Amino acid sequence: MKITALRTRPLTLPLAQPYHWTQGIRRSFSVNLIELELEDGTIGIGEATVAPDQQASVLILQRLAEKLVGESVFDAAPIRDRILRESYMAFGANTNRAANQMLAGIDFALWDAQGKLAGRPVTALLGGAHRRKVGYFFFLQGDTPEELANHAAEGVAAGERVFYLKVGRVNEKADLDIVRAVRAEIGDARLRLDANEGWDPYRAVRMCRLLEKYDIDFIEQPTPSWSLEALRHVRESVGIPIVADQAAFTLYDVYEICRMRAADMICIGPREVGGIQPMLKAAAVAEAAGLSICIHSSFTTGITTCAEHQIARMIPNLDDGNQIMWQLARDNIVAAPGLAPVNGWLDLPDAPGLGFSLADDVVGAVTNAG
Repeated sequence: MKITALRTRPLTLPLAQPYHWTQGIRRSFSVNLIELELEDGTIGIGEATVAPDQQASVLILQRLAEKLVGESVFDAAPIRDRILRESYMAFGANTNRAANQMLAGIDFALWDAQGKLAGRPVTALLGGAHRRKVGYFFFLQGDTPEELANHAAEGVAAGERVFYLKVGRVNEKADLDIVRAVRAEIGDARLRLDANEGWDPYRAVRMCRLLEKYDIDFIEQPTPSWSLEALRHVRESVGIPIVADQAAFTLYDVYEICRMRAADMICIGPREVGGIQPMLKAAAVAEAAGLSICIHSSFTTGITTCAEHQIARMIPNLDDGNQIMWQLARDNIVAAPGLAPVNGWLDLPDAPGLGFSLADDVVGAVTNAG
C-alpha cells in the first residue's frame, strides 16, 4: 500500500496552568500534527515536537515528505533509516537528536496507518503485549509549597500511587520547602523528583543527602546531560536512586549509560529516540544491562500518549510510574479513548493503529490559534 501524501498542521496548545521547572515557566506548547495518506484513503496520524522553531520544523517535515511519497507504508523501518541517512547524516553532521524529533512523528503515522489497514493495534503488529495496564505517575503542578501540597491532596483523594515533583527551582530552601510540604500531604506514597539538569555534581550530592530523609523514590537527571561521569559520580555518592533522562536521547546514549552504570533506571521516550521500534531497541539494551525503562513524555498531546502506551505494553522491563503529560494542556485534541489513569493505571482498548480518534473541533481551534 503506497503513501500518496504527508500533510503537516501546526498546533499551539495553551497550558491549563503555568508550567514551572528548572528551565523557566511555560504557558503553552506547540506540535506539528502529521497526516499520512495512503492510496486507499487510509490516514495515519502522528505528531512531532517543534524545538527550536515551529515554522522551521514544518518546512523540514515538508522536505522529508518527499522521501515518503510512493513508498510502501509497510517499510517503516527502512524508510526511517533512509531519511536519517539521506536527509541528515549525508550533510556531514551527527544530528541524531534533531532528526529523532521529526522521525518519531513520521514513525507514529506510519504505524498508525499500518494498524488501521490490518484492523489491529500496533502492539499486535510488533509481537504482542506483556501487560494490559500501564502505570503512570501523578504530575504535581504549582509554584509554592501550598499550591503543590493542595495538588498533592487531590492526588491522594484520587488514589494515586506515585507522585512526581519538579525541583532545582529558585534555591535550596525552595526545593526543601516544597518537598517537605508534599511529603506531609501524601504520607507513605512514592515521591519522585526531577531536577532537569539543575545542579552541578557538588550541589546534587548535597541536595540528595538533605532530601534522603523524605524517602525519595528517585531523582531524575540531577546533573547536566552531557556528562555521564557527573551522573555516575552522584549515583555512587548518595543513597537515593538516580535516573537518566536528558542524558538518554539516542540508542547509543542508552548503551553508554548501561555500560558506565551511570544510572539506576533510564527514562526515555519515542520523541527522543526516534519512534516506536527504536524505543523497543532501547528497552532491549537496558534489559540486557538489568535496568528498567521509564517512558519519558514531553510537551505533547494525547497522540503521543497513545503511542507511548502502545510501547509501554510491549516493553518487558517497564517501570510502573511512567510519565504522562497530555493533561497539562488546556484542550484535549483526542476525542477517544479516555486517557486519564485511574488510581495511577491506564488500560486502553485494543483499537486499530495507535487506537485514538481526533476531536476535530478542538484541532481546528488550536490550529487557528497557532
